[in-house]
Amino acid sequence: MKISKKEYARRRQHLMAQMEENSIAILPSAPVHIRNRDVEHLFRQDSDFYYLSGFPEPESVLALIPGREHGETVLFCRERDPAMELWHGYRFGQEGAMAEFGVDDAFPIGDIDEILPGLIEGRDRVYYAMGCNRDFDNQIMSWVNTIKSKANQGAHPPGEFLALDHLLHDLRLYKSAGEVKLMREAGAISARAHIRAMEICEPGLYEYQLEAELNHEFQRSGSRWPAYPSIVGAGKNGCILHYTENDAPIRNNDLVLIDAGCELDYYASDITRTFPANGRFTREQRALYELVLKSQLAAIEQVQPGNHWNDPHEVVVRILTEGLVELGLLKGEVQELIDTEAYKPFFMHRTGHWLGMDVHDVGDYKVGGEWRVLEPGMVLTIEPGLYIAPDEESVAKRWRGIGIRIEDDVLVTRKGHEVLSAGAPKGIDEIEALMAAARARREACA
Repeated sequence: MKISKKEYARRRQHLMAQMEENSIAILPSAPVHIRNRDVEHLFRQDSDFYYLSGFPEPESVLALIPGREHGETVLFCRERDPAMELWHGYRFGQEGAMAEFGVDDAFPIGDIDEILPGLIEGRDRVYYAMGCNRDFDNQIMSWVNTIKSKANQGAHPPGEFLALDHLLHDLRLYKSAGEVKLMREAGAISARAHIRAMEICEPGLYEYQLEAELNHEFQRSGSRWPAYPSIVGAGKNGCILHYTENDAPIRNNDLVLIDAGCELDYYASDITRTFPANGRFTREQRALYELVLKSQLAAIEQVQPGNHWNDPHEVVVRILTEGLVELGLLKGEVQELIDTEAYKPFFMHRTGHWLGMDVHDVGDYKVGGEWRVLEPGMVLTIEPGLYIAPDEESVAKRWRGIGIRIEDDVLVTRKGHEVLSAGAPKGIDEIEALMAAARARREACA
């Protein structure tokens, strides 16, 4: 399941159609990062570069030149090299880049200093994401300065640099049918991984053992890696928003908060579920969980075309604040507590973010100072939570150390929304029944 070559070509054409006349856009691939000594991190291509090319190799540069007679899409990439391929794997080379990825022209990356300045020269504007890659920033400026140095010989250097991010990231915000298909499958895989973690969980395991089950389900289903470091927080660790140590033992009365999603062909899923380690919610856990779930369901209903980005968050804040007052964790008038943000010690983050090729995907949240209007094709997360710190002395001891978050991936459709991660259980009765059935199977096999 991959994005088609035709779709990559359409993306390039859509971007070039928005570029100013007589301009060039330049995108470098992601660099290779060293993990330790001579061991490299697994390579993951830059999302912008991949969005426009589908080309998976490092040491590559993509240039888009609207109106160029010999081809508007130019790729610089590594040459075929049997000796290097013996050690590090197959390379597409220039012929493969043109045949497999639909670029118009391709050159060896080693020739870029001789060729790319000539493509820049004579252009009025350069579209480039300055500041994202310092080494390539310097290379770009070196080429431009070389052109400037020849101005008295008739060379025409570009007069303006324009931010590529604005145009490109707005394109990425609206998902095509092909992208939605991938994200729907990524959501289904991740939902199965969360179910697997619930089924295997029991007191006495370690957090990393649940993480291993997540990774197993991701990879057996076709995903090579998580979209982000998985969070598996038991007990008080669930109150740490970006907890990733995942090395603590899971105790009998703990809640386990898992925030994990796979990446499928460069598209992310992002799901959070919270469940009891022993399969049964305590009274306090149940009360807070029901409140978070109520707010999440109401927020998802706000994901409608024509509504604003902030509408789901406002609904969550009100429902959580009202519920905290009813439970006695906050005291005062609800509206005043909202106005003074008195809920923030217990709910300190936003209700969601854009989702796509990056887990915190690109796209503006405000346009002209106003919250963005939701439109079909946008995908966002809805993830309210409550976190009662273990040392929070303003509440009774029985509430402390409870961390709960529930997160789903939601597509804006023409008539409403679709929850792409709906396969992961989140109702209390549903979770308890699932875990009870898994426990019964384990006991029957013992």
